[in-house]
Amino acid sequence: MAFAPEYVDCVLRENFDDAQVQFVSPLIEIHYAHLAMLTACGIVAPEDARALRGALDGISEDDARAAGFGGGCEDLFFYVEGLIAEACGEEAAGRLHTARSRNDIDMTMYRMRQRELILQLLTATQAVRRSLIDGAARHRETVFAARTHTQPAQPTTVAHYFLAIVEQLERDHVRLRAAYETTNRNPLGACAITGTGFPIDRDLTSDLLGFSGPTGNTYGSIAAVDYMLESTSAAAVALAGLGRVVQDLLLWCTAEFDYLRLSDGFVQRSSIMPQKRNPVALEHARAITSRAVGQATAVMLTVHNTPIGDIVDTEDDLQPLIFSVFRDATRATMLVAAVLREAEVNTERLRARTEDGWITSTELADTLAREHGLPFRTSHTITAQVIAAKRRNPDLGLADALAAAARSFGASVSYDEAELQRVLSPEHFVGVRRTHGGPAPSETARALDRSGASLAEDERWVASAEEALAAARARLRERCARL
Repeated sequence: MAFAPEYVDCVLRENFDDAQVQFVSPLIEIHYAHLAMLTACGIVAPEDARALRGALDGISEDDARAAGFGGGCEDLFFYVEGLIAEACGEEAAGRLHTARSRNDIDMTMYRMRQRELILQLLTATQAVRRSLIDGAARHRETVFAARTHTQPAQPTTVAHYFLAIVEQLERDHVRLRAAYETTNRNPLGACAITGTGFPIDRDLTSDLLGFSGPTGNTYGSIAAVDYMLESTSAAAVALAGLGRVVQDLLLWCTAEFDYLRLSDGFVQRSSIMPQKRNPVALEHARAITSRAVGQATAVMLTVHNTPIGDIVDTEDDLQPLIFSVFRDATRATMLVAAVLREAEVNTERLRARTEDGWITSTELADTLAREHGLPFRTSHTITAQVIAAKRRNPDLGLADALAAAARSFGASVSYDEAELQRVLSPEHFVGVRRTHGGPAPSETARALDRSGASLAEDERWVASAEEALAAARARLRERCARL
């Protein structure tokens, strides 16, 4: 049957090209694993198995990726099937398709590729965590003015801020790891929709392909989309968080803030204004991150109202979009990690801004409540009156302003100027905030130890997952060599 030229140009050629990029290796591995299982179960005779193995051994993955779409086959699966038939004959080649369908083959390919994409993004998020942990260790005592509602609010430290991002990335790891576990199940053997009457061994193909086990219900095995939505959603959550960080960093790079200076390798010059150092690496990170979030949303929209079953909405046309989500997520994340690793923090500028706007005044109110037994609302009002008095008369002494404000509430409060300067210093403000998770250097030191240990554990998990996949490939090669 000849396909209509419009169908070829608008769909088949495009999908073939996409599959060549993403799925040649998984498809060949699936062929090998299925052959090894059929042989072990006595479904394919040894002589046919050896002929099929020889045919598979003769396929060049590079040539398969480079082949043009000639219109003689519908998709990559039929193209590779044709290569197998050419090498060992139609009869032997036909036996390889026993107890399987393109449906379960496709779903297996998608999961094999997606688990790799998840591991790549996990590795990238770990690189950001490492950059932030290293920066936090250098800046445990570097104070700056944290903001609420975009306005200066209270002093904290760069370490405290960086560790907030680290904890968010740790939660991203939990979400992405859960998505990996959901994805890493083997649909092969579900066939078209109801499985098969042949005595196949789905546990064996799962082991040879590096899956943690087979999927369950055969209908759901070829119809489920939740695993891909879980992974793209986890990626989108990570990207949304990263995008907010990038926006902060871009503000820090402005001349008005002047908190952060990117290394020369991550800035570009203006073609007309010689003084410019444009932080374009972060702008690219923001744009790529936003694009990936949009793509993740498109994945959800594509599948949200489709019927349950084998349907192209979740297959050829969707897979390039999923790949784009993870490709862009990974490159944006790696870029941010590299920028942070080399950026310089302007500690003097950060410290100077903590002197503006009475942002340590909460501690004066806290001190009055702690040391004089005043209700916090009263001490809050007294502090507000001190600020108003100083704004009206900058030459008025702090001690005099505080004593007068306290008297209006029937309280006797006496501090000298030096004591009040100490209470209102950003270092004191930070130092007394030893709340669990707070900015005090002693607390951020504890948090750094915990986050460092968590990163090491998560890095080991990713390494072990990658090693498990490599070990499965080795088992598959060894098993097929013995056919």
